[in-house]
Amino acid sequence: MRILIDATPLLVRSAGVKNYLFHWLTHLRAQAGPDEVLAFPFVKHLGVLRHDRSTLPWSATLWRLALLSFFNSTHRGWIRLALQDAHVLHASNLLADLPHGPAITATIHDLTSWLMPEVHHRGNIEADRRFAEHVLPRASRLIAVSEATKRDATQILKLAPEKIEVIYPGVDPRFFEATKSEAAAVARRYQLQHPFILFVGTIEPRKNVDRLIDAYLRLPRSLQHQFDLVVAGPKGWASQSTLARLQAYPGRVRYLGYVPDRDLPSLTAAATLFVYPSLYEGFGFPVVQAMAAGVPVITSRRASLAEVAADCARLVNPEDLQELTTALEELLVSEDLRSKLSAAGRQRAQAFRWEVTAQRSLQFFHRAAQFAGLM
Repeated sequence: MRILIDATPLLVRSAGVKNYLFHWLTHLRAQAGPDEVLAFPFVKHLGVLRHDRSTLPWSATLWRLALLSFFNSTHRGWIRLALQDAHVLHASNLLADLPHGPAITATIHDLTSWLMPEVHHRGNIEADRRFAEHVLPRASRLIAVSEATKRDATQILKLAPEKIEVIYPGVDPRFFEATKSEAAAVARRYQLQHPFILFVGTIEPRKNVDRLIDAYLRLPRSLQHQFDLVVAGPKGWASQSTLARLQAYPGRVRYLGYVPDRDLPSLTAAATLFVYPSLYEGFGFPVVQAMAAGVPVITSRRASLAEVAADCARLVNPEDLQELTTALEELLVSEDLRSKLSAAGRQRAQAFRWEVTAQRSLQFFHRAAQFAGLM
């Protein structure tokens, strides 16, 4: 069977979706056996994972994006030239012109464009709405990255639950393998001289960074002297006031900006505590990555984050400043509590392996093709 994955999100700036797509494609190809996994538009080599730019060189990116624009703006007959006789086409929200012929599938990552439109750019909202109106109804089968996302999709978009299968994403194995010496080396490279609390994610309103800063500044000064707050991630569409606050407390709050993917496992492993008080996530890669690295986690008691972390992290109401501050203080002063969460989180992260994701996804594609009468 020939499976064609729309890989265009690899060619633009993206965080969670690009992370998912890059590792998913890599492992699908490794596990494919007699199946063939192709990437649209004509992406044979995936390049180097970066979230701030295309994974491919600029010249290779430009003509592929131009081809995508052409396909999206003309009659769907043209796109058949790129289908390569695929039995299944797995679409993203960047592909507007869906052809007839292959079975259509897609992944639903989150419903934030409907639940929290105020935290998105208009372009993101419009792309998600087009995806919901033109792709999801055409799909024979859909993947949701969590039970929470599936529940939101059935309630908000009125999709039939039997059409959606939950297949959890995996964790880059480098997070399990990060060593103490590698962690120490990365900490030195970024001039992190004190133990630190870490947040990793795009700086955008949904990530709740302002409230995290507030909670940190409410800690006893003795803890602030002992532990820095380190924030890593591209600026995204953060407000200027948030970016200013990240620079306003030198010696206590450090903003590293975008950290290359190659450094994230070791940087994460170097942290004393990982905090991710996001207001909503479809899955929450940073939480699972921190657990895989053996770092105790504080995260939100909301949507997929509670589902993914289970009872292996300290869960808080992300809008309750006092609760977040209390959780920070309790874990920072208790090495025993941190050790328990570290061990529990590392065990929990074993459930999120890309090899398992790829195997289940290949089975999903076969069922989709059979449902469409193509196998």
